[in-house]
Amino acid sequence: MSVALYWFRNDLRLTDNPALLRASRDGDELALVYLRTPDETAQTRWGFPRWSPLRRAFRDTALAGLQAAVSARGGTLHVMDGAPAEVLPDLARRIGAARIHCEAIPAPEEIAEVAALRAAGLEVVDAWQSSLLDPADLPFAPNRLPEVFTAFRQAVERSGAAPRAPVPAPVSLPPSPLPSSSPEAPSVAGPRPPAMAAFPLGEPAFHGSEAAALAHVERYFQSSAPITYKATRNGLVGTAYSTKLSPWLALGSLSPRTAFAHLQAHEARRGASDGSYWIWFELLWRDFFRFWSVKHGARLYRARGLGPAGAPAHDPAAFDRWRAGETGHPFVDAGMRELAATGYLSNRMRQVVASYLVHDLACDWRAGAAWFESRLIDYDVCSNQGNWLYLAGRGADPRQGRRFNPDKQAADYDPDGAYRALWSAPWAGDPA
Repeated sequence: MSVALYWFRNDLRLTDNPALLRASRDGDELALVYLRTPDETAQTRWGFPRWSPLRRAFRDTALAGLQAAVSARGGTLHVMDGAPAEVLPDLARRIGAARIHCEAIPAPEEIAEVAALRAAGLEVVDAWQSSLLDPADLPFAPNRLPEVFTAFRQAVERSGAAPRAPVPAPVSLPPSPLPSSSPEAPSVAGPRPPAMAAFPLGEPAFHGSEAAALAHVERYFQSSAPITYKATRNGLVGTAYSTKLSPWLALGSLSPRTAFAHLQAHEARRGASDGSYWIWFELLWRDFFRFWSVKHGARLYRARGLGPAGAPAHDPAAFDRWRAGETGHPFVDAGMRELAATGYLSNRMRQVVASYLVHDLACDWRAGAAWFESRLIDYDVCSNQGNWLYLAGRGADPRQGRRFNPDKQAADYDPDGAYRALWSAPWAGDPA
């Protein structure tokens, strides 16, 4: 009897998970594993844990949903604690697994995890499946990727490259070779953000599970919201101003190809619009940073990034005021308080607060990137790194740095002060 092992990473779904389908056909028995690693509670060099309680809580709702979905198909999801290089080789030998299947993630730490497994003598089949477009369908090789997004987008659109259709979820899954006792489901009773959160993850509709993701994407694209997306996407308050797809995309509870299939169905019913095009535009940005990570690798994690300047200056006291929402600038502080209380921040406010840290407070962009990694429930390693480098003028920005004037931003996007009033003080339940 053959045994396979599938290691879930940032792909906590059954729908459009080709690597999982291959693993399910690779053995009579299939061990499905997710690892909570020591990195989650490790302290960063900047003095805070890599994962906030809210980020862990959102992930745990995704795991609970995945566990239920796997069980309904005859399989078992085993949630374990430990580093991949310590847990997986021993587990594979214990159950007699010939190989490990997983998704490929184009970032240094994630690449090193797979390399360590191979160094331990394991065969690892890591599959690319996190982008909208397949790398083979791009009009250029990864090492010829344009250095700026506009050139990338134009080349893709001229070529007619299109996302492949998502693959269905498996109807059934092989049984687990591990002991039959049911593994304990991850707790979903973590910290809850306030009711005014733009992504209220404490509500079942905003849990991290694939079921919640698919219900949301169905609801959103059945509505008229995509038509007005371009006009509303810079909103700051409420759940309706943007697609809110990013938290599920970050966990992999939703694949970008599934989201795009719903976008296509919406356009077939309602017609294409500026708003629906802009959703495609934003999904392409996400792809760009993934392929950009493949092209540049570890160079994106240097202090100077891709730029000529040396290591940036840093003011620890100013950084601490920034992350506490106590800079003295009401608009910036409102954004930082929302982030701390909810684990979410609009795209507009992310740009404003990041620019303020780098260009007004003269702090190290890497500290800001680490704080976003800790706080954001939709943290995505490629997009986070790419966006911080972009704003700091050390990445894919032809202007070499983007400063957002916080006074003008407040006047343009919060003219009545409603957002500043909403987050005028730290929320009493801040889980920080």
